Amino acid sequence: MRDETFNGDDKLHEECGVFGVYTSRTDTNVAPLVYYGLFSLQHRGQESAGIAVAHDGTIECRKGMGLVGEVFAPATLAQLSGNLAIGHVRYSTAGSSTIENAQPFVSRFKLGSIAVAHNGNLTNASVVRELLEDAGVGFVSSSDSEVIINLIAKNYKKGLEKALTDTIQFIKGSYALVVMTDTSLVGARDPHGIRPLCLGKINDGWVLASESCAIDAVGGEFVRDIDPGEIVVIDQNGVLSFRFGERTRKAVCAFEYIYFARPDSTIDSVDVYQARIRAGEILGREAPVPADVVIGVPDSGVPAAIGYGRATGTPFGFGIV
Repeated sequence: MRDETFNGDDKLHEECGVFGVYTSRTDTNVAPLVYYGLFSLQHRGQESAGIAVAHDGTIECRKGMGLVGEVFAPATLAQLSGNLAIGHVRYSTAGSSTIENAQPFVSRFKLGSIAVAHNGNLTNASVVRELLEDAGVGFVSSSDSEVIINLIAKNYKKGLEKALTDTIQFIKGSYALVVMTDTSLVGARDPHGIRPLCLGKINDGWVLASESCAIDAVGGEFVRDIDPGEIVVIDQNGVLSFRFGERTRKAVCAFEYIYFARPDSTIDSVDVYQARIRAGEILGREAPVPADVVIGVPDSGVPAAIGYGRATGTPFGFGIV
């Protein structure tokens, strides 16, 4: 649940990063690909990292506090093997910074196993959590992401697709999800597309990622963005796509372009680096000031500073290294 009380923390909390890989070749180990995918999404969260893999009908998960390279030393990564895997890097927006809140979350029950990695915030998480607890469902974390996996597990007897649609229609807020069963990889994006999620292609398989830069990092080919309100199910039959709600107005978080995303990513057909330059140019035209030099702070502000300099005729320079 989200703590609404003011705690004096005025830091800008980055969002999480999610990544998933499926390949039809059962002799292929995709865990290293997830490692490199998460490494390229490290800017989206530095508190914890985790990877879950499916192998021989079971799901194994390793996660810990710290950066990807710290959590997954070679010996730890070597313990994970499978042709299907998801991963997560976290910076808390709901729930405290503890190992219990690290993702992916894994649920094992009589019908199978599932793992979930979630980027976003649920606005009705406390209400849904209370309903699930009243029904006898237990929770081990304070993260609103655990609400999602418990809802899916509760509805799983209806089948994967029905469990997903029922869950997603029940939750409210912003989310980009990657869900893994024993045999399939699933991606879902909230109806407004507030959080990014995209699809890529690798040899004999598919990739889901928060940003296109992660697909590039594993040698994949960017295919397209997941549409708002879309679910994709990836398995041995290929990619199945369907929508779970009515079309709504797209409302991508502006801070993805301003700050969150890596500059070499493309989100909803918009080049992040060029978007930052254009933002700087617009600011320069609307609010020019006499200056000797324009400096970008932090690094995500450098393209905007370049654009501002172009619009105002002010030279760009590095003032903080």
